[in-house]
Amino acid sequence: MQVQKLCEYLYINCQAHDYHTESKFFPGFMMGNNGDGGDMSNSVEIPYMTFVISLAVTIKCYMVKWARENYYHDLGSPYNLRLASGDTNGVVIVWDVASGEAKSEFSDGTKPIQDLEWLVTQDASHDLLIVLHPPYSLILWNADTGTKLWKKSYTESLISFSFDPFNPRHVASSNLKSDGSNNSLDRKSSSKNLAKRMSKILVGEGPTKKSADEDSVSVNECLQLSYHRACRHHLILVYPREILLLDLEINQTVGIISMERSGSPFVQVLPLRQRDALLCLHENGSISARVRRKTNVLSTPASEGTGAFDDSPPQMSLDVMYDLRCQSDALRVTRHSKVAAISTCPVSEKSFALIMTDSRVMFWELMTVEPQGPRLSPVNPTGSLLPLKAAIQNQSINLPIISDVMPPKNTLSDLICPSQHISSDNKVLHKGNTNGGLRFLLTGLLNGILNSITTVRMCPPLTTKNWSIYEPLIAIGNNTGVIQVLNIASGEITREYGIHTGPVRGIEWSSLRSFLSFSYPNPGPSGLVKNDVVFVDICSGKTTPLRTNRDHESPIELLRISHLKQYFLLAFKEKPVELWDLRTFTMLREMGKSLPRPTALEWSPSHSLKSLKKKSQQQSSDSVTTSITSQNAQDNMASSTTSIHENTESDPKSSPKTAIKEHFVFTDAEGTLYHFVSGMGTITWVGWKGDNILFGDVDGQLCVWDLRSKTSRTLSTHRGWIKKIRFAPGRGNLKFSILYVDGVDIWDIKEGKPELVSSLKSPREITKILDTDWCGSDRPVLATVDCCIHVSDLTLKKYVSPIEDKDLSGPVFCPHLVPSRGSLLMKYMLQHQPWNEQYQTKLDSLREEDKSVQEIVNSQMELIDRLFGDESEGDMYIPPLPGYKEANDLVVLDNPEDGETQKEVIKELFKDPSLERCYDTVCDSHSFQKYELDRVALHDSKRATYEHTKKCAENYIMLGQTDRAVQLLLETEPDNDSYYTDSLRACLVASIRSSGVSQSTIKLVATNLIANGKLAEGVQLLCLIDKGMDACRYLQTYGAWDQAVWLAKATLQYSDCCEVMKRWTDHLCSTNVNQKSKAVLVMLSLGQFTKVLEMLYVGIVEAIFLEYARLLANIGHKQAAECYCGKAGGKGEQFLKEVNILFS
Repeated sequence: MQVQKLCEYLYINCQAHDYHTESKFFPGFMMGNNGDGGDMSNSVEIPYMTFVISLAVTIKCYMVKWARENYYHDLGSPYNLRLASGDTNGVVIVWDVASGEAKSEFSDGTKPIQDLEWLVTQDASHDLLIVLHPPYSLILWNADTGTKLWKKSYTESLISFSFDPFNPRHVASSNLKSDGSNNSLDRKSSSKNLAKRMSKILVGEGPTKKSADEDSVSVNECLQLSYHRACRHHLILVYPREILLLDLEINQTVGIISMERSGSPFVQVLPLRQRDALLCLHENGSISARVRRKTNVLSTPASEGTGAFDDSPPQMSLDVMYDLRCQSDALRVTRHSKVAAISTCPVSEKSFALIMTDSRVMFWELMTVEPQGPRLSPVNPTGSLLPLKAAIQNQSINLPIISDVMPPKNTLSDLICPSQHISSDNKVLHKGNTNGGLRFLLTGLLNGILNSITTVRMCPPLTTKNWSIYEPLIAIGNNTGVIQVLNIASGEITREYGIHTGPVRGIEWSSLRSFLSFSYPNPGPSGLVKNDVVFVDICSGKTTPLRTNRDHESPIELLRISHLKQYFLLAFKEKPVELWDLRTFTMLREMGKSLPRPTALEWSPSHSLKSLKKKSQQQSSDSVTTSITSQNAQDNMASSTTSIHENTESDPKSSPKTAIKEHFVFTDAEGTLYHFVSGMGTITWVGWKGDNILFGDVDGQLCVWDLRSKTSRTLSTHRGWIKKIRFAPGRGNLKFSILYVDGVDIWDIKEGKPELVSSLKSPREITKILDTDWCGSDRPVLATVDCCIHVSDLTLKKYVSPIEDKDLSGPVFCPHLVPSRGSLLMKYMLQHQPWNEQYQTKLDSLREEDKSVQEIVNSQMELIDRLFGDESEGDMYIPPLPGYKEANDLVVLDNPEDGETQKEVIKELFKDPSLERCYDTVCDSHSFQKYELDRVALHDSKRATYEHTKKCAENYIMLGQTDRAVQLLLETEPDNDSYYTDSLRACLVASIRSSGVSQSTIKLVATNLIANGKLAEGVQLLCLIDKGMDACRYLQTYGAWDQAVWLAKATLQYSDCCEVMKRWTDHLCSTNVNQKSKAVLVMLSLGQFTKVLEMLYVGIVEAIFLEYARLLANIGHKQAAECYCGKAGGKGEQFLKEVNILFS
């Protein structure tokens, strides 16, 4: 299956506020072999961590998955950021993102990881990870310890898998391989033929004769396979121009979303949970939102004795349809900039992140367009507010709260109302912002490093003089002529300049706020090019081109700026060196043609500005003198010195343009410039710092000359051609890096002798290195061919650092980055403050040792507009309360005599809308029955086989639709083996209403059938005689829990249904299932609050208050602990004394 490939990188890179650069990694463009695994976390706010872009740096990260936070958090289970990554070498690494450390690492084979998913459907453990290891093995790992718990191997190669969100025992996998020959469906093929073929694949039918139309459809073009997150038993298959929705109970396609002829093909589809909606990503970069349309409704069952032989077709289409509600504008998609994937926030489902292959990440948010007409009710968004207000005024009804303030729209469920709302007269109201629309809003853009890096250069180092204005900036040039300026501390691309038309060949900083760059296109047969030299001021963005009137000439090979930033040299391949004044951008002179062409050159750093100014003030020459001296001393050393003198006044401050003499050295192609380099190959680079000069040649030999002791050392690196040598910044720091064709080395000069510190080889340990530099005294910078920037330590092994050291541009609300005690303090303060008379957002009264935590919490409390993102606790506020649903059960009227009208108005105003389909087991029975009747009717309209017809007849029998069941049973063909049995069943179903005496006999037969393994047949007989409660008991006894819940919600009265649901909650809480969180939701929907408290904490209410007081005391909140000690009775008073002693 051709699945969209997504490279994901994680910014686990941080920077301390004192600009001590930590190990980091900055991602580049998307590689073709990166896996499908875009994932978005609900835990953090900043773009570097909300969306995952990469993780591994020395290996190819293939895909990543955030660990879910759907469990209760306390000191034992604190908030954390866990991320699982799979690479192309078959290694899975589980990361602690906050600390930047790998917690565990495990593998099974060396092939790329195909897919991975956290197992979040049970409450016993939160560290279970399912990984698909190629070619066909599913393995369950303990992510904390790296222990293999379970392994299942198949006979066919698997590409991906998807877990059923409603039943963790069900998993769908894809083994369809794409040959890459087709990119879209044949336009001649029909959706009907494609749906038939997919049905045959699901059912597993044998090969049949193919028609010409079916041959034109390739099932190998399936882009994505995923379970529907809002509808049970539904599977989504995504094709370039169609989306198929399959019902797994009947193995049939129940809905097809076809792309318009002029529309852009699909790339990825995200099924949402809070509403029955699909988020679609298209090839042109646009995002569309499609919401399910309610097309058929069986408001009431058919009357008895009618409809059994009614063959008339349905009045409305029964297929599942989705309406296009909004679509964003198309992006500019090119060969180097295509859409990769999209991900959504799992809590809000209204925030999305789109990744492009050129490393851009765009953050979108779904918003509503406010209607111009009457506003919706803030209490019940499904109804209008103004008519209710008029009714209230006409009837002189006084309600305690009537407000025009609309509720906040923090989630998708706040933007789109449920797909259907059933009124008292059994009519479906199509709601959901019918007066307004939806729109996508671009809220953020995160740029990454562009592709085809050619060179990198770090700005001048940090000193005591530039401390207040220093920013660790690195300039990155690429093959398209664009230069990006990256802030190493914050990880942001601060500036981007498109100043060249050809590849950027070199960059040199002239100050902290300006740099020079040169470029030229690839030379032709003549070897001549048009050189382009540009000066850029990054503060104003002004660019100044140099050498503008030059014709085609020899290409520039070297550009070097002097250490005092007065001059710069341009060295050409077949042309003399040019000396330029950096302040006036004028060429001072061109070296003589008799001098050899330099292969390497470097300016002298041995003269300090202070000493040179003193020497220049002592000279009284009135003219500008330029001298170039070539010496060949007795030690066969030659040097080139350039000195420029200008007349200065007595006060040095009055002449800011005083020129100072500076020196530079260079070597020729024969390497005979210095006496100690005689016999070396062609020198490729010269490095000079302090009293040490380094030379590297094409053979990998390194020569070190100590100017003070006039000694030299030559050694072989055994690595081949030395491409570049860079000294690390810092006085007295003699560490330097050497760039080779196959990697990089870090060396240190100790007592005049170079010593190897670390070595890194590519591509074995890292992708090919293009350039190197230093961003700190012990932080080398590596630019790799995959367009990534690596900031490492001296060992060249570490590329990550804690997030807390990151220099963020602004305040960030992220409880996962706060110490566990601090995050819990914030949470409990935001939830409720019964110990305060007035709500406060400032924490105080902590112990002295907790003052640091108090400061962190107070700074975070200023950003309380962001939520914690607790999935499990958020679901607890969703289920309605069927036992307390009526408004007249909640409101006591002052005048009971005039209460009927008031009750109707209040009921309409405070009416509780139906839940979405994903909450089918906790919604009210009336809504559940309506949905199941619609679904069975849809299955009926899709009947294609006898087994399908039999399934529909059985469902009709259990739902009480006996007339339609009789009709389907009588449709059995005479040549079918079940013809006689179905005819008898039809007679039984049709006559059961008029035979009350036979109920005992039927019940006895049903019991015998169940005892002999005929569970389905026995349950159907019990449903025929209205013994649904007994049928549910039998289903639960034989382990068919899901079917028992379905039957109870669809057929039983409220009291009987509650009994079945309570037994189900006991099953969910058992050790074999471990789904207590789901059981809590079920009991909340039944209004069993006391039972919920017992499930959450075994004990009376006072014991719960006491335990909560202990928790508050453990995290250091004395005032809150005292409040709950007062509610815990005698034991609370005793614990209060302990609290006072603890905080004294």
